[in-house]
Amino acid sequence: MSPNLLTSSFLITLFALLNRIMAPSAAEAQENIPLNEPDTVLIVNVSDTVPLSESKNALESRVDYYAEDSIRFDMKAQKAFLFNKTDIGYEDINLKADSVVIDFMTNSVIAAGVQDSTGELTGKPVFTQGNNSFTSRRMKYNYRSKKGLVYQVITQDGEGYIHGQRVKYMPNKDVNIRDGKYTTCSHEHPHFEFRFSKAKVVPGNKIVTGPAYFVVEGVPTPLFIPFGLFPNKKGQRSGIVVPTFGESSRRGFYFENGGYYFAINDYMDFKMVGDIYTLGSWALKPQFSYRKRYKFGGNLNFSYAENYLGEVGSPDYSGNKDFEFRWMHNQDPKARPKSRFSANVNVVSSKYNRFNPVNSSQYLSNTFQSSVNYSTSFGGKYFLTGALNHSQNTITREVSMTLPKLTFSVNRFYPLRQKKISGKPKWYENISVNYNSVSENRVNTYDTLLFKENLSRKMKNGLKHSIALSSGAFKVLKHIVWSNSFNYTERWYSQSIRKNWTNEPDIASGDVDGYVKTDTIYGFQTARDFSLSTSLSTTLYGMFAYKRGPVKAIRHVLKPGVSFSFNPDFSKDNYGYYKYYQNEQGIATRYSVFEQNVYGSPPGRKSGNLGFRLSNNLEMKVRAENDTVTGTKKIILLEDLSLSSGYDLAKDSLNLSPLSVTGRTTLFKNLMINYEGNWDPYVLDSAGRRLDIFEWEVNRRIFRPEKHTWRLGLTFRLNSDLLVRERKSGEGTEQELKDVNENPEGYVDWSIPWSLNVSYDFNYTYDIIYKNGYLDYLIEKEKTLIQTLSFSGELNVTPKWKVVFRSGFDFEDHEFTYTSFEVYRDLHCWQMRFNWIPFGFRQSWNFTINIKSSLLQDLKLDKKKDFRDY
Repeated sequence: MSPNLLTSSFLITLFALLNRIMAPSAAEAQENIPLNEPDTVLIVNVSDTVPLSESKNALESRVDYYAEDSIRFDMKAQKAFLFNKTDIGYEDINLKADSVVIDFMTNSVIAAGVQDSTGELTGKPVFTQGNNSFTSRRMKYNYRSKKGLVYQVITQDGEGYIHGQRVKYMPNKDVNIRDGKYTTCSHEHPHFEFRFSKAKVVPGNKIVTGPAYFVVEGVPTPLFIPFGLFPNKKGQRSGIVVPTFGESSRRGFYFENGGYYFAINDYMDFKMVGDIYTLGSWALKPQFSYRKRYKFGGNLNFSYAENYLGEVGSPDYSGNKDFEFRWMHNQDPKARPKSRFSANVNVVSSKYNRFNPVNSSQYLSNTFQSSVNYSTSFGGKYFLTGALNHSQNTITREVSMTLPKLTFSVNRFYPLRQKKISGKPKWYENISVNYNSVSENRVNTYDTLLFKENLSRKMKNGLKHSIALSSGAFKVLKHIVWSNSFNYTERWYSQSIRKNWTNEPDIASGDVDGYVKTDTIYGFQTARDFSLSTSLSTTLYGMFAYKRGPVKAIRHVLKPGVSFSFNPDFSKDNYGYYKYYQNEQGIATRYSVFEQNVYGSPPGRKSGNLGFRLSNNLEMKVRAENDTVTGTKKIILLEDLSLSSGYDLAKDSLNLSPLSVTGRTTLFKNLMINYEGNWDPYVLDSAGRRLDIFEWEVNRRIFRPEKHTWRLGLTFRLNSDLLVRERKSGEGTEQELKDVNENPEGYVDWSIPWSLNVSYDFNYTYDIIYKNGYLDYLIEKEKTLIQTLSFSGELNVTPKWKVVFRSGFDFEDHEFTYTSFEVYRDLHCWQMRFNWIPFGFRQSWNFTINIKSSLLQDLKLDKKKDFRDY
């Protein structure tokens, strides 16, 4: 809706109401009505107090008159006077003023404010309908001629305000405005306005103004238009998107983001914008949005850009052709509760975000994922999911796609359980069956080869069925939990491989002495395997209580577990899953015919692994003065410390697995510590291979340390806790949420006085390498240290000034990482921002001062030096 439309619609409704209120004859108005005493309140219900005859102007709802001081009738002059805080209400319409005069002789109604002892005008007429209202100094309406005048009116519609010195309402419902101005500033004396001498509003059609000029702080500017013609219809409207303009030292003069907006209908729109530069660069950015309420919504964005830096023939001339495609689609969960469709597609060329970034997060990203998903269920028992997935790395230029991936699963069911259970179920009634199948068609390639190769030959596909039979968990000897399972897997493939040694030179690798040739055999083939597993576990608690001191108790929780798993050897010839080839020395090498397929091959050796695991947790309970309920609080000293190993009964040697130790804890709520370590019980030969000799036999130690990794993460989030409000999904005003969603980096939250975020990651790897064999170990130690530091924050220097910064430090290169500074100034109806990236590939600055309202978002001053100009 146009901002000017509010004036006409309000006046039409107001004057129509007054016309209907004043419809009774003058004779009816002269009947004896008791007068109020001074300083009394009277509410007159027209339909109850004064008997009126039914007329064509009869009101459908009750009308209330209210005056805090009095209501007085002058029978001789045939006038009614309502004094002090007058209130006239009808349905969702309300009129308030300190003075209302109804003249039955001239058929007019006059509402005005009253000057107080200081000369200030108080109680100005305020007309309200629904959530909208306008204020004026004086109103006059003739209900016979149906003409009205409103003096010094201010009305609001959405983000816009219209000021008029004199507004005339015509019988045909047109509205004429004399000496008016339009602005989006809410002040009575706005900081800026478009000032015009006259305008005419045709409700529901158009607004026509005479010459208009732009005024800032009461000072006229040269910005002038000879006349204005604006559509005044509800709903979306098509129109021109005004571009920004400027000069780039390496790309020339430019117009950016200019084009046309097409309001197709209430459910969809289309915007075509683009950029053009005098040195040859250009871009097109079509954007399509669609939304059906309570059903679905989304948008499609495509961008194609050709960036040419410098002049043709100059040494620094370069050119790039880049594209981007994004599709977002979301379905309302209530639209189809049993099925859901969603899409999040992000496909970009390798250098798009380097030369065409929208924000810093896009510029710093080099990995992009896409997914299109559909899921549905049948009877709440069967579930089907289909997905198209895409992953891309713009640095390595690798592209991985799954086209498509289908998953079908069945809810766990109990085949031996009765429909009606009475009492505790038998052990066999807890036996459950679960079925799951997944199929996919996968291809891995590079973006430069994506449309140049025969992708159908490079695609790897397959279908995997999985059936799990479980006995459930039940207790043995009251405290031990025993569970068993049987798993069957079957893979369906459309291709397999065969390997053979050939003495012919390999042209691709340049190997002239021969190579292993791999042939692809097409045709349907299956691969099956099965396994058995069982496990025993329990939980032990140890408590140490203290009667004195701040520590009340320490609790130690141990969770020991033993498991056993078995699978046969599927590399035997009768299965046909594994084969051999001989190299030029005649050495036979085993391989799997399915090793290149998406779900791999069945296990190539027999396994009967006995696993051991012990988990530890340590907590402390201390006194807490702030806790008035228990007087104590719990502190976690050690979240987890686990030791695990195994013994393979099917092996003829090297049965023991290395000992793995993992631990993690969090100290002071901000310091996260993780540890991983491996120890091997066997010695190594000079080639670094494990021998069936224990370390204890040679070096008198149970385990030989191999690798240790420490990870520390320190995060500080400091802010003004009393004033900061956490933003959760769905919180904030509608306009705030819209700004956050549409422009997350451009949105400024002034409710945060200050904040500081510091993140430090420390990763230390200590790798021990043994040489010369176990008889005379030569130990080499490889130490790897990776440190990253990042910090960001914001500060409200004053209630209207804000500074935001972001940076980090690279300890390996000894330099700062991506750094940016932003300064914001709130100018009430205007805003100013300055962005500065002082160094790096994105080195640039940008200064903008603009009107806040989206209605006049193109009215701005923009100065910048683009990163492509450096």
